[in-house]
Amino acid sequence: MTTTTRPTTAPPQEEPAADAAGEPAARSALHTGLGPLLRRLHFYAGILVAPFLLLVAATGLAYAFTPQFDQIAYHDLLHVDTVAGSRVPLSQQVAAARALVPGGELVAVHPAAAPDATTKVEFALPELGDNQRTVYLDPYSGQVRGVLTTWFGATPATTWLDRMHANLNLGEPGRLYSELAASWLWVLVLGGVVLWWRRQQGRRTARRLLLAERAARGVRRTRSLHAATGVWLAAFLLILSATGLTWSEHAGANFGALRSALDSDSIPLDTSLDGTAPSGTGGHHGGGTGAPAHADLDAIAAATATAGLSGPTKITPGAAGQAWTVEQVDNTWPLRKDKIAVDPATGQVVDTVTWADQPLLSKLTTVGIQLHMGVLFGLPNQIALALIAAGLIAVIVWGYRTWWRRRPVRTAAPWRLGTPPARGTWRQLSLPALAVAVLAAAAVGWAIPLLGWPLLGFLTLDALAGLVAGRRRRRAAAVPEQAARSA
Repeated sequence: MTTTTRPTTAPPQEEPAADAAGEPAARSALHTGLGPLLRRLHFYAGILVAPFLLLVAATGLAYAFTPQFDQIAYHDLLHVDTVAGSRVPLSQQVAAARALVPGGELVAVHPAAAPDATTKVEFALPELGDNQRTVYLDPYSGQVRGVLTTWFGATPATTWLDRMHANLNLGEPGRLYSELAASWLWVLVLGGVVLWWRRQQGRRTARRLLLAERAARGVRRTRSLHAATGVWLAAFLLILSATGLTWSEHAGANFGALRSALDSDSIPLDTSLDGTAPSGTGGHHGGGTGAPAHADLDAIAAATATAGLSGPTKITPGAAGQAWTVEQVDNTWPLRKDKIAVDPATGQVVDTVTWADQPLLSKLTTVGIQLHMGVLFGLPNQIALALIAAGLIAVIVWGYRTWWRRRPVRTAAPWRLGTPPARGTWRQLSLPALAVAVLAAAAVGWAIPLLGWPLLGFLTLDALAGLVAGRRRRRAAAVPEQAARSA
């Protein structure tokens, strides 16, 4: 009977050397300057962020197709059975909806935008918190087709997927982790691209950078798939990270402050009717306190048509003594985002702000958000997001596989995982280069706090761990020397 035993020594962890001119240069590039620090940051950022990124990619993939999900799950509420005749006056539709939600505060009215679409009327109720009760009506008959509890007009399915994507449905802790992951995605992406670029030093070609090594085997093959796919995705991932951070709490607040400093905030409507300060359209309920009894919704609808606001629109009540707001809410390209302020009693337009009036930075912010949500270009946008999400999942899986395949395999420690890259030689940088790096890190850390503070903590702990490890090595080296002297 023949038995086999597992080797007690670990096989070499370094991959086989490539061409004599290329591999030494690549290793030298990775072990000089900021290379070792980038490798450690890339490694630890992957361990920290990758689990969430897997979830965010999967949920983002699902969220991108929420329009299709809604059409399947809520088709009877979103569409009418028969398109025939003229539409019932908007005031009658809202009255029918109000009868189903006694005590509800009118939040918004979405007139049917397409021939087969329903009208949506949203009401706020104290027991719903930030949610609303939305009534769906047939605009031709005025009959109610159904009622849903919505969030900012989103259906329950879309709301669940949105919150799952944004914070794993964990509330504040999940939201903080989401922003942390989006912030550190920059380190993962840029660090990975730089490391792959440096590794190809001396043999750098477009093919080596963009395509996996066909002749490579084992961990080198997996790493090349991880890196090359990451290069293809880099720009798209950075765009998604940046557009997501614009409405995050910490980085988003800094971005908002910068936009205000540059006088690039969106231009608000003047909703004043009697010389009082404008109420604007801010707030979840548009600043409204319920529809005034004298509001003429039919006159407002007529003013909307006269002003040329076509496509999907939203009518929002104003506070007492203030105008109502009508705005286009078409988020597909080309965006239609004009808005008017209307006297609710007379239907007179008192102010107009067009999409062309908005500052460039404000426009870019809006466009970026719609791109991130997959609605800007319709189905092509959705397909692009799906491909990016699938690519990100593959990159993460290959990254973990690379880590796993580089683990020690000695019998004494079969449970050990891949060791992190060794601490590097960043101290060899010249003082000017080090100063520039520190200033750049400080600026980025201020703009993106959930990148800056963890980065500072990592560098501090890593430096302390390095000092402790160095002291232990010196003590270990001193023991044989002392023993030899004693002998």
